[in-house]
Amino acid sequence: MTELYSTKKYGHERGLSAAFRQWRAESHCRFMHGYSLEFEFVFGAHELDENNWVVDFGGLKELELWLRQNFDHKTLVALDDPMYSDFEDMHEKGIINMVSVKSTGCEMFAKMAMEFASDMIQDLYGRRCWVESVSVREHGSNSATCRRE
Repeated sequence: MTELYSTKKYGHERGLSAAFRQWRAESHCRFMHGYSLEFEFVFGAHELDENNWVVDFGGLKELELWLRQNFDHKTLVALDDPMYSDFEDMHEKGIINMVSVKSTGCEMFAKMAMEFASDMIQDLYGRRCWVESVSVREHGSNSATCRRE
């Protein structure tokens, strides 16, 4: 059976600037740092739609909105960060725009994006399409990918 794929990328130039830390790390990653993250989604289908597309890129506005709500000038804080209440205090004082997440890092951000995009694509296209993978890049050297099971 033939599988067809299309890719949608929200590049570094989009300004999805997020700050976070790996509080468990012994390296410098334990400190707050940030990147203009890049997200790349690969969509799959066994058959194209009436327009000969895997997905309609113009119909992905909800995906971009979700990315902006979660990664555009946000500070992502792990729920188990021992300094969580300090981040909450900064958020309440208007110093940061905090998003609480299970954990931080490209791997988890790719997983979060995969889960959201998969639900969205299922709602839009049913069983015809799926999300094959999501890659998140901090910069040219660091990235992580979440693939469908």
